[in-house]
Amino acid sequence: MEQRIGSSSKPLETAAVDPAAIPGLTSPVPAEPEDRVPEPSKESAPEEATSAAEAEPKTEAASESASDSEVEADSDAEVPDGPVFEASDRRARIIADHRGVQLFLDDQECEFRWDEIGAVETETSRFGKRFTVTVHTPDRRWYPVEIEAKAKSQFQEWETDLDKVLDTYFEDAEALEESAP
Repeated sequence: MEQRIGSSSKPLETAAVDPAAIPGLTSPVPAEPEDRVPEPSKESAPEEATSAAEAEPKTEAASESASDSEVEADSDAEVPDGPVFEASDRRARIIADHRGVQLFLDDQECEFRWDEIGAVETETSRFGKRFTVTVHTPDRRWYPVEIEAKAKSQFQEWETDLDKVLDTYFEDAEALEESAP
């Protein structure tokens, strides 16, 4: 009987090894016959290519700054006089206002509009000073953020402020969904 030394299984090709293993992650490469010589690229005018490449980021940056200022102007014009909840500590921050709920943790952030939120859950730790806000989405995902309070008495204040925001904006979103045909 013949025995092999080593593993009998083939290595898996995954996204960690080959990003093309996930469909849609990379663009498909057109199949070319092996005997065909690739066409020469447009390297005949490298000076023109560099000047065009230098000009392109400047126009993109200008258009991004213009779009940012438009968004800020739109958001300033549409700010209703409603309640706003904001709580933060050294690492995390939560903002709930007329636009939705924003969660920040270190350098990560996520933003949920009111129509994207299925539920908002709050929890306080029994012995510590941690206030947890969890945003649940309709597709059964949840996003928790813990904020450390300076004192346990701050929990009740945060609960009250967050309830005001949820009652004002979250209920309105549900009422709009029910009235729509």
